[in-house]
Amino acid sequence: MPTGEVSILFRYPARGPFRAVRRRALSEFLKAAAERVMPGHPVTCLVTDDDELQALNRTFRKNDSPTDVLSFPSPEGASGGEMAISLDRAAAQAAGFGHSVEDELRILMLHGLLHLAGMDHETDQGEMARAEALWRKRLKLPRGLVERSLVESSPV
Repeated sequence: MPTGEVSILFRYPARGPFRAVRRRALSEFLKAAAERVMPGHPVTCLVTDDDELQALNRTFRKNDSPTDVLSFPSPEGASGGEMAISLDRAAAQAAGFGHSVEDELRILMLHGLLHLAGMDHETDQGEMARAEALWRKRLKLPRGLVERSLVESSPV
């Protein structure tokens, strides 16, 4: 893939609630976000279903359950890479947080881009959370994944 190329592959049935997902708008968002977050680096995104994300999660993370987004950074020294997103998880999370499926897909794309840029909220000292909050505001997105997980895990 040439430097800076951004591509998206949609592999799910365009029926039911998924028929309304505007693929072109999501492709344009991913290209614009990738150029801002990690300019000049290639990114490929697969939008698929829970079954495929579960298979990828099982193969690469040894976790036999579906997940919302997986990121696969390029080899050492390179930036960019590939990500996979579950449209099923995105739809459920969007309903739970009261925003559109497209907004949830954008949130997941941003989260994946930050991982591809080398960030890891599981091991850093809050850098990814701060970056996600900053980019979320710049891109006019609802609350992001790291921020939501921090709110959910806070004692009441």
